[in-house]
Amino acid sequence: MTEQMACRGPDDEGMWLSPHGAVGHRRLAIIDIEGGRQPMIADEDGGEPVVLTYSGEVYNFTELREELEELGHRFRTRSDTEVVIRAYLEWGPGFAARLNGMYAMGIWDTRTEQMLLVRDRMGIKPLYYYPTPDGVLFGSEPKAILANPLCRPAVDADGLRELLSFVKTPEHGIYQGMYEVRPGSVVTVGRHGVAKERYWRLESREHTDDVEATVATVRGLLDDIVERQLISDVPLCTLLSGGLDSSAVTALAANALHRYDEGKLRSFAVDFVGYAENFSPDAMRDAPDTPFVHDLVRHLGELGVEHADIILDSGDLMDREVRSAVLRARDMPTGIGDMDSSLYLLFKAIRGHSTVALSGESADEVFGGYRWFHDPQAVHSGTFPWLAEGSGHRFSALEDVLRPELARELDVPGYRAARYRQALDEVPRLPGETGLEARMREISYLHLTRFVQILLDRKDRMSMAVGLEVRVPFCDHRLVEYVFNAPWAMKTFDGREKSLLRAAVRDVLPASVLERRKSPYPSTQDPAYEKALRDRTARVLSGHVAAERLVDVGKVRAMLEAPQDEVSRHDVRGALEGFLQFNAWLARYGVRVDL
Repeated sequence: MTEQMACRGPDDEGMWLSPHGAVGHRRLAIIDIEGGRQPMIADEDGGEPVVLTYSGEVYNFTELREELEELGHRFRTRSDTEVVIRAYLEWGPGFAARLNGMYAMGIWDTRTEQMLLVRDRMGIKPLYYYPTPDGVLFGSEPKAILANPLCRPAVDADGLRELLSFVKTPEHGIYQGMYEVRPGSVVTVGRHGVAKERYWRLESREHTDDVEATVATVRGLLDDIVERQLISDVPLCTLLSGGLDSSAVTALAANALHRYDEGKLRSFAVDFVGYAENFSPDAMRDAPDTPFVHDLVRHLGELGVEHADIILDSGDLMDREVRSAVLRARDMPTGIGDMDSSLYLLFKAIRGHSTVALSGESADEVFGGYRWFHDPQAVHSGTFPWLAEGSGHRFSALEDVLRPELARELDVPGYRAARYRQALDEVPRLPGETGLEARMREISYLHLTRFVQILLDRKDRMSMAVGLEVRVPFCDHRLVEYVFNAPWAMKTFDGREKSLLRAAVRDVLPASVLERRKSPYPSTQDPAYEKALRDRTARVLSGHVAAERLVDVGKVRAMLEAPQDEVSRHDVRGALEGFLQFNAWLARYGVRVDL
């Protein structure tokens, strides 16, 4: 099980065994490279030990360390890991509420013979568990649990529905009997079974600041958050797309490093051969990223950002080993094809220079940036806005090629509708809030608890597959809580999306980036990529098709016979991408489908 996590921790490994608890760890060394080895053991005065295995970073560990030292604790290392275990010794399970960071951890307390599984508030770091008749298996990814013979890879009807629905139901682990620890939760496993408790959730509060004060608070939070997340004993960089979010993080990081005379910031962007020269606008993208990326780098001028474009071609994206690595990283099919492959290759290239990267991910969920936030049809559609008719985005289209009888049995639209109602029932309401303001609170909640999980999971899996730690400043819970409660009218006070963020960072960005409309992660438009995708699908269909019991092969063949456009679109390719990955997943993982 520990070996399966070698990708997440290539620097070191450790294991601790006892009659009732076994804890393994793979380490990616970021802070106190020599002193932060795990599993970390605390055995006060020779008593029964407490053992910690922990993935992620705690950004307020310096303040917590000082507080714990005042309470009498003595530290042997400089690591945040030791701060975490001593925080647990001091405050018990309630320690998690004191942490600011991204983390997934398992704490085995021999004194009580209990295992605590703890996940950060926004779910930046993944954590899965699988109850057994005698206890629990746990790990950062399903592959760790699947390596144990007590867990067999199987999915039932609900597992398939979750795979196909693109709604990310909290705690649903896809595999039969497997669960994900809900963000902001502690799962306790002991002799009396499994207990779950949430230590954080979004709450509605009256927002009393005016626009000017709100913008100033957002900027103050961002300065503090970015500065905290620059702490590292290994090389660090930013991911730069030329959009408002990643440009803001890059500019603030570059300014902070310059202010403290800590050297130049490195940044990286992904691009495709011929993409900018041959770009064709689509429903979601008005322009290619590269010109905006270079504008930002030039604008930062004397700060001296060292930027590199990672340029990929269709051969890179269709490489068998790359696509296999992507599937292994994900542990399940996603059907988004080149957008996973290119992200994996981007992170792999970055890992040759840096171990930590800061990302602009999640700003759209926090500040209301997606185009469907501003489309009345999507807002009032009665479903998740990203799935609404006319939202401009087409996610995995595997559902389109299911066997008709299976599609009827699964009733994915009905499943989505039930999950939508479940999500709305959770929304924290503000007394007296009605109309558009009440609806936009619902929309924000859906994104901050559902949609963001899809993107954070993708970012974590692709990065940790190559041993790169990606930090997400916009997921700091202080910022999330504050902006969630700002009225929608304030979030759009200048008539644009992400008004508060734009105003907060106006002084550090060029006009081109400030005025750019939201553009999602790029997808290749090269017709050669689609041609290769079609060829590979044809070869799979000519042999044994692992998914034949579930997929209408005739529909897939019909798609291959349809003429190909001069510009290749991600939404057109969706069903083929989904079919190939779904078929590969069933074959490679030996998944049993229980219907």
